[in-house]
Amino acid sequence: MQTTKTGGSRFLIAGFLVAAIAGVAATPVLAQQNYPSKPIRIVTPYAPGGSTSVASRWIGEKFTEAWGQQVIVDARGGGNTTIGTDIIAKSPPDGYNIIFIAMTHVVVPQLMAAPYDPIKDFTPIATFDLAEELLVVYPGVPVNNLKEYIALAKTKPDAVNFASAGSGGANHLAGELFASMAGVKMLHIPYKGSALVITDLMGGQVQSSFMVPINAITQVKAGKLRAIAVSGSKRLSALPQVPTFTEAGLPNYDAGFWRGLLAPAGTPKAIVDKLSAEVGRIVAMPDIREKLQSQGQEPFYNAPDQFAEIMKADYARYGRLIKTANIKIE
Repeated sequence: MQTTKTGGSRFLIAGFLVAAIAGVAATPVLAQQNYPSKPIRIVTPYAPGGSTSVASRWIGEKFTEAWGQQVIVDARGGGNTTIGTDIIAKSPPDGYNIIFIAMTHVVVPQLMAAPYDPIKDFTPIATFDLAEELLVVYPGVPVNNLKEYIALAKTKPDAVNFASAGSGGANHLAGELFASMAGVKMLHIPYKGSALVITDLMGGQVQSSFMVPINAITQVKAGKLRAIAVSGSKRLSALPQVPTFTEAGLPNYDAGFWRGLLAPAGTPKAIVDKLSAEVGRIVAMPDIREKLQSQGQEPFYNAPDQFAEIMKADYARYGRLIKTANIKIE
């Protein structure tokens, strides 16, 4: 009888253990199924008020409409985007802390010490949009097309200068990529922000710049800047008269930069997939597409696996360019 009672106790205890373990295992699964059940924070690693903050608010508003949860856009600029990015790298991987970043996410850690790995420490959610690079010149520069611009740049090294919003940024990389492909040597002049570039470019203090279309569309239409060419496979709907680099004589010039959402590494696939599917739905909305295209941006959705491949490819591509052109953050 004693043996039987002991055995029964063992079965009873084992039953409790199985139930307890099952309960613990079910907790994260239930949390994923109920996601989101509290506010979501979207960090932007840039100063407040920029185009990335604006786009983040668009996404946040659509998330709230779909899920009924508040979305907080948290601008954390500084450190060439490393401060805000590191916050997310070290956040709990539960889907409530995500980041809206640009292509330079995979570039900055190759130019300076960063407290995170841009690939290993994050889980791709989805790309959101794509901004091409527009080559613009001061109207006093004696060029009307890309061939004339290249010919002027070839007259002697550094005969043509180009300004950027900062060393190591997308505009700087676009210029260096162009110089490499066109076989010219140009003088890079870094600024602290695109507003100063626009002012000095219109005043003739600098000759040219590669920039996202939204920063130059108004000035081009007003005749204060001359647009030479735009990267990508098609012309901008906002500037249909401006040819692509391929049309203008420099095939395969691909300097467009994407923006997208990342989560901390280890975020459950079910949550990542839910976020990604919602981003895909948002990108397809007519009002969002219209807002993007009015700014010279294009809707650009890629699911997590595709986004991961894009990040790895650009990490390698720009890593090679950084070494070849000896690009440094000044």
